[in-house]
Amino acid sequence: MTGCIVAIDGPAGVGKSTVAQAVAECTGFTYIDTGAMYRAVAYRAMKAGLSPGTDDEAIGQLAGELDFEFKTVGGQRRLLVDGEDVSEVIRTPEVGRRSSPVSAIPAVREHLVAAQRRMTERVPVVMEGRDIGTVVFPEATLKVFLTASAEERARRRYQQMLERGQEACYEEILAGQLERDQRDRSRAIAPLRRAADAVEIDSDNLTAEQVVAEVMRLLETAGVRGDE
Repeated sequence: MTGCIVAIDGPAGVGKSTVAQAVAECTGFTYIDTGAMYRAVAYRAMKAGLSPGTDDEAIGQLAGELDFEFKTVGGQRRLLVDGEDVSEVIRTPEVGRRSSPVSAIPAVREHLVAAQRRMTERVPVVMEGRDIGTVVFPEATLKVFLTASAEERARRRYQQMLERGQEACYEEILAGQLERDQRDRSRAIAPLRRAADAVEIDSDNLTAEQVVAEVMRLLETAGVRGDE
């Protein structure tokens, strides 16, 4: 079903990636993590010694020169930028802190939105981010706005870090969530918001499996079947 687009938007830490990957597996669609793309720009800008707010023009130019490719390697989805696998390095806290201000640079968004649209020209996709249903693909087949309280998102992140053997402070994680939410909702370019025709799913009391089941139900209601 070329041209079918499932847009999953929502705030940081709500579980968009987990849900989007699972829906992509269920349908056979291609999964595209737009947040990883912005993190990749932040990472490459950091390597080049560029800082958002000071070197915005240069960062915008850099974003337009990067080649993004999502590949499945050993059953895992990887992001390659100019052939470099950046899947792990873009998940560091420092890159995470830089990704939000980098994503607010108009030229960066322009280049990445164009790249994201090119990715959907030949295959159906499940794409997640913060402005997929409002800016990137306002004509998406299905729009989902996944949400959860900042407290619940911080609790999940805290638990995840503990399970990985990492040091974690719930209060610091929560403060970071609230700060990120404020930046994402108040930025001048493509702020985080629910599209008028998006279906909102509050995941506070739902497991990831239950959220995926609901998205699949919505797709079935819309007459969309996977692997077509």
